[in-house]
Amino acid sequence: MKSTDLESTFPCSDGNDTVSSSGSEGVILQTGVQRVEAVAKTWTRKALYVAYAGIFLMAFCTSVDIQVTSLLAFYATSSFSSHSLLSTVGVVGSVLMAVVQPPMAKVADVFGRTEAFAISMLLYILGYIQMAASENISTYASAQIFYAAGSTGLRILQQIFIADTSDLLNRALLSSLPDTPFLITVWVGPEIAEHFTTGPWRWGYAIWAIITPVLSLPLFISLWVNQRKAAEAGLLPEYPWKSRGVTNFLKSLWTELDVMGVLLLVAAFSLLLVPLTLGGQAVGKWKNPSIIAAIVIGGVCLILFPLWEMWKKAAPTPLLTLRLFKNRTVIAGCVLGFFYFMAYYLSLQPYFYSYLMVARNTSSKAAGHITLTFSFTATVSSVVISLVIKYTKHYKYCMIGGILIYMLGIGLMLRYRNINASNAQVIWTQIIVGIGGGMLNVPAQLGVQAASLHQEVAAATALFLTIVSIGGAVGSAVSGAIWSHNIQNKLMLYLPETAKENMTLIYGSAITATSYPMGSPERTAIIRSYDETMRILLIVAVCVCIPMLPAGLCMTNYKLDEVDQRVEGVVFGSSGKKGARSDSGTAEVERKE
Repeated sequence: MKSTDLESTFPCSDGNDTVSSSGSEGVILQTGVQRVEAVAKTWTRKALYVAYAGIFLMAFCTSVDIQVTSLLAFYATSSFSSHSLLSTVGVVGSVLMAVVQPPMAKVADVFGRTEAFAISMLLYILGYIQMAASENISTYASAQIFYAAGSTGLRILQQIFIADTSDLLNRALLSSLPDTPFLITVWVGPEIAEHFTTGPWRWGYAIWAIITPVLSLPLFISLWVNQRKAAEAGLLPEYPWKSRGVTNFLKSLWTELDVMGVLLLVAAFSLLLVPLTLGGQAVGKWKNPSIIAAIVIGGVCLILFPLWEMWKKAAPTPLLTLRLFKNRTVIAGCVLGFFYFMAYYLSLQPYFYSYLMVARNTSSKAAGHITLTFSFTATVSSVVISLVIKYTKHYKYCMIGGILIYMLGIGLMLRYRNINASNAQVIWTQIIVGIGGGMLNVPAQLGVQAASLHQEVAAATALFLTIVSIGGAVGSAVSGAIWSHNIQNKLMLYLPETAKENMTLIYGSAITATSYPMGSPERTAIIRSYDETMRILLIVAVCVCIPMLPAGLCMTNYKLDEVDQRVEGVVFGSSGKKGARSDSGTAEVERKE
């Protein structure tokens, strides 16, 4: 048994409070962290319940919007005659969702949780307004910048807030709270989406810029009221750059937010992954100078990023806490999450919906229900597993079981991919994959958090979710490269001579592909092209699943009731009682190695 006592000084006059730990280097508490600790001391149980109700309502809205807009993307890209760029849009979104999480966690640490929520909501609204108003694929894709930053910020801040207000035994269950709306919205989403597919699809984006902010008010009001209470009690620290002038303010932000680290990370993954989906369509294909230059510059930025982060003089508050990479459980958990989401984007997204409609002639509603079965079963599975973890006090056994079930489900998707399989068989594969996904994702995140000091939980959560999103971006990029290369070649090979002149239209629009009647030579050729390409994607997905098992086995099997991460203020589960208060200035972390 190893114990580390952390003593915190709160607050210092210069705004830089430090937490010293026995046998470890000091950890700088940034102003936002100090502010959330101050607000935590003013929480009442009633206010905490209101805040969690607000999180549920916000999650409900974002759950519906994701499921509606993910189906509308099929029609939006096709209306621009750019269906083949669906994965490119997905890569842009995935890359941004990955790289936005560490800086958004940093914003929460620098400015505070309330301020970070407000910034994220503003970006979310701007993203949907631009998507609704877009007239071409370029505008639609660029809107992903605002949307990805906003929606990802909201999601990671929900998890950070839950980590701030819960102990480890209850955290798995509470971390599943933002996912529980899927139990309802998985059935509502396709119904709403179908309404917009037969009418103005743009309103399917615009309505969320109105509904989500309104239903998020309980959370914002609860945070704002308790922040005001902390200020009135004299607990709320001032920002260190206040009254120091614009120049010092900008210098402080540059350092505190690690702007250079953000730019290097964004450039690295954007320039490496996006060209993978565009290379097959560019003039000269992979020999195109722009494609080559983008990949080379992206590789250079990827090399420079860790070097910059390790340069303490230039990056005193790095984007990612590098010492987390020295922890075996953190590394293994991130590797597991990477391949989990990469396999997901090779099998279930972004082309499975198109495959169902074109190759299996499934209606848009039925295809929506089938693709969203994963979300439903994964949510049920994660809630059940969270309860099991709460009472067994171990996470690893559930996670390993989830990995095996997830691998089985992906394998069965390959087995029942062909058009002769029944819809029931296809649905069962989605159920199995969903059960496995729910069993492994939440425990993996919990394991990474359990391996971290309390002051590092936000950074550890951001790191895990970042690596998971990067895995999704890589999966989306690879699937896009496979899809764009194979569909074009196979359509040219199988289409009748009379239809080959329409190959570009068929390739660019899934709606055009479905316009050919079932049984016609054209539709038969299209189905064969889709079926053979989907087979390749699923074979790659099965291979990608293999590293998940050794990664999961490398994670430490913590006994969660022996990992004590005390959070000041009213929290769920402290000392085994919901709403217990701990006013001590220490945080003790005990780990069973």
